[in-house]
Amino acid sequence: MRAVLVVNPQATATTPGGRDVLAHALASEVKLDVVETDHRGHARDVARSAARDGIDLVVAHGGDGTVNEVVNGLLADTPPRPGVYESVPMLGVVPGGSANVFARALGHPRDPLEATHQLLHAIEERRTTRVGLGVADDRWFTFNAGLGWDADVVAGVDRRRGKRTSPGLYLRAAVACYLRPPRGRPPLTVRLPGEEAVGVVTAFVSNTDPWSYLGARPVHLNTGCSFDTGLGLFALRSLRPFTVLRHLRQALRSKSKHRGKQLLRRDDLPMVRIDAAEPVNFQVDGDLVGQRTTVEFISVPNALTVVC
Repeated sequence: MRAVLVVNPQATATTPGGRDVLAHALASEVKLDVVETDHRGHARDVARSAARDGIDLVVAHGGDGTVNEVVNGLLADTPPRPGVYESVPMLGVVPGGSANVFARALGHPRDPLEATHQLLHAIEERRTTRVGLGVADDRWFTFNAGLGWDADVVAGVDRRRGKRTSPGLYLRAAVACYLRPPRGRPPLTVRLPGEEAVGVVTAFVSNTDPWSYLGARPVHLNTGCSFDTGLGLFALRSLRPFTVLRHLRQALRSKSKHRGKQLLRRDDLPMVRIDAAEPVNFQVDGDLVGQRTTVEFISVPNALTVVC
């Protein structure tokens, strides 16, 4: 088996020692090339080249941003339709970031060394799973995407990229963006198949549950969402304090289901379209993509094979 290990040395929990252990362990099982990324988009380029060269396995060692880049590289030449996993390399993940939502949703340990051992056993036993993904316009996402408040938070954290990311940093950015939205709160319009358009002020689209993590604690928005279903939608018509606090409490409960008059929530959607009255921040898998006035999200079942 030929494999490429893509390492982001700037990721929160990635260390030279951990990288060397991982590379040495993988090299005992596969014919391995190791690439360290040095700029944004590098992991995507490496994964795209690996797919074009017929590599069997690409392992991402970094945070969710690194995983997202690798996934987008693997699928760069593949149309977004079910079953495309047969024509692209398998994906392996060893968490090395702060949240590692995708890896944890797959059941991987948070500790990179433990995750390395699990990956090696999976390779030896040829143990894989097929996962569905989401596409937002031309960008694949593995666990979530959104417009509005959460994207403003991501933009706020992105401006502090020199700082070590932490739950505290995200909480401070969330409060700051709530009190003073950097782009205001332009109205959003959610369009679902066979339903009337609905006006909201923020929208979260999930590909699995949990939506994210606050340290060790999962944040649940669409508990019926998984890699085996369509997309989940969680949108709010209002961000009044009572509404926000109500849903924050529900989100931090284990497997709770959200309820509320200001809530628009759906599970297992094949597609969602969101229009904005003016450009708003747009994030995918915790990375700021830019500003958009329209984004169409679609669910792609069985998009990728993951070694786990």
